Amino acid sequence: MKTLFLKKSFLVAIAVIIAVGICLGVCVGFAAKSASSINPNMPTIVIDAGHGGIDNGVQGITTKTDEADINLAIARLLKGQFSAAGFNCVMTRTSEAGLYGNTSKGFKMRDMKERKRIIQESDADMVISVHQNFCPLPNKRGGIVFFDKSSNSSSELAAKIQEELNALPQCKSPSSAMHGDYYMLKCTQSPSVIVECGFLSNAEEDKLLNDVNYQRAVAYAIFKGAVSYIAG
Repeated sequence: MKTLFLKKSFLVAIAVIIAVGICLGVCVGFAAKSASSINPNMPTIVIDAGHGGIDNGVQGITTKTDEADINLAIARLLKGQFSAAGFNCVMTRTSEAGLYGNTSKGFKMRDMKERKRIIQESDADMVISVHQNFCPLPNKRGGIVFFDKSSNSSSELAAKIQEELNALPQCKSPSSAMHGDYYMLKCTQSPSVIVECGFLSNAEEDKLLNDVNYQRAVAYAIFKGAVSYIAG
């Protein structure tokens, strides 16, 4: 695991990227060209698209879109933004398939253990797991970031990302980052968060989360929060 403290010149360059919002428009195409180059001096960000395969997660209240598909779409955009900024990026899930191998009993735990293996073998400096939320109360909405309460670094990272999600113009219900007892938050000593990007149980947010422009904006908010944490 490399240190998350970067050279001042690099942080200045990242600040410029954030200031002009370049990632919102061009980073995905640029990242496709540069993703194969690994810089051993740069942090490695592992991006985990939750669910996949027969594990669809929750479903949009009106669109009926599976959470797993939205998770993957946002994770891909987020990877593009990090890669364009020079970070090393690894995705646990790169397709619609799950990571469990087969669908026999215990597939969910096999899936989780495979994600943990990828995180550890990647020597992750940061882990961001992308999910969508659901609540019986249809008015509940807004992104919420979860962290393990035993990790101060994860708490700080979560707070930075939460701040950016709350700043989105579409955010009607600002929240605070919350601690959660989840497997994905315990796979490494590096700062790790689960980002519940919104509530698919809310009709308006369901529609937003199916819009690629909003998906890009959410990914960019996560990116900005993570870079703000790294910059200290």
